Parts: sequence; C-alpha cells; structure tokens
Amino acid sequence: MRLHYLPGTAAMAPHAALAEIGVPYELVRVERDEDGQPSDAYLALNPFGKIPTLEDDDLVVTESAAICLHLADKYPEARLAPPVGSPDRPELYRWLMWLTNTVQAAQMRHFYPGRYGTEGVKEAADAELHEHYDRLDARLAGREWLVGEERSVADLFLFMLIRWGRFLEPPAWQRPNLCAHWLRTLELPGVRKMIDEQGLELPEFARQADY
Repeated sequence: MRLHYLPGTAAMAPHAALAEIGVPYELVRVERDEDGQPSDAYLALNPFGKIPTLEDDDLVVTESAAICLHLADKYPEARLAPPVGSPDRPELYRWLMWLTNTVQAAQMRHFYPGRYGTEGVKEAADAELHEHYDRLDARLAGREWLVGEERSVADLFLFMLIRWGRFLEPPAWQRPNLCAHWLRTLELPGVRKMIDEQGLELPEFARQADY
C-alpha cells in the first residue's frame, strides 16, 4: 500500500483509515512545482492530478471517499463500514457521498473562490457550509457516530472536513455535537497516528483534552 499525500489535504481520511486498519503502508509526499502542479510521474499515476492516490499492488485508486470505501471493503475485519446488506450500509453511502459531493465541494469554493470566476463565491460557500455543519450537528445529537453504533470511514471523512471548517466564523467545531465528535474521533489510534505522521497542529481545545 502506497498513499500519495500532502499534509492536511483530502489524504487525511484514507491515511487515518489505513492506520486504523493496521495494514502496512508507505506514505509518498507529492512533489509540486511553484505553480502547484504535480510532477509528470504523479500525473502518469493520476491524470487528474488530485490528492490523494492509493497504490494497492497493481490497482490505483483515486478520490478520497473511493479510497476509504475500497479499504473498508478490502479489510472488513476492521469494521470501518457496516456489513453489506445491513440497513446501515446504504446510510454509509448516503452520508459519505453527501460529505464528498456537497460539503467538500462547498469547502473548495471557500478555499479557492477564484477558480469559480464570479464575485461573492466565498460568501455564498460560507453560508452554505454553515447550513451543512448545522445539519451535521443535528444529526449527531444523542449519537456518537454518523452511521450506526460504530465508527466508520464516514466519521474519518467528517473529521477531515470539520478540521477544514476551522476557518469559518464561527468554526465548524464550535458546534457542540461536532466538537464532541471531533474529539471522539481524535481518540482513535489510527487518527492519532495520521495526525502525528502528517505533522498537523491540534487546536488549543484539543491539546487540553486527553489526547
């Protein structure tokens, strides 16, 4: 297993999944030029040029959510996804697809409004994100995990997005249920390993917790 990554990017969720599973893996930092373009070698592996990319023997998997699902299915003993055929399995698909197609997409407009070419893009994205994080906070009321009774790749993905939402005003993690979920997910051994291996800084409230 080789995961091509950059710290703090969409590689966070699959990196945490690999570490949570406990399978051996190699991290390969993506090299980019002054314009932010990846090398020709990386483009040969992933023509989209996006991060992350997973090499699993001869199989190449791109897109963070797809990598997470691939790992969950390949290592069912890690219990990172509800069993196929259970009522929670389509719920995992629903929430993970919404996180990547809707919340992550809005986060991209927040971070890179100039890519979308019109004024007011960032402001509109921020307003949309607040609605999304409010909905997620309501979803987590009275429950520990996004789907079912156990942590899943959807929780690892949400952990990543909540961290990205730290630049909103107020930050995503100021919502009580999202904050509790973020700290709960931070306690997972694989998430702690991912944070350490990527050298990511924790917020003050997390440093004061039992991490």
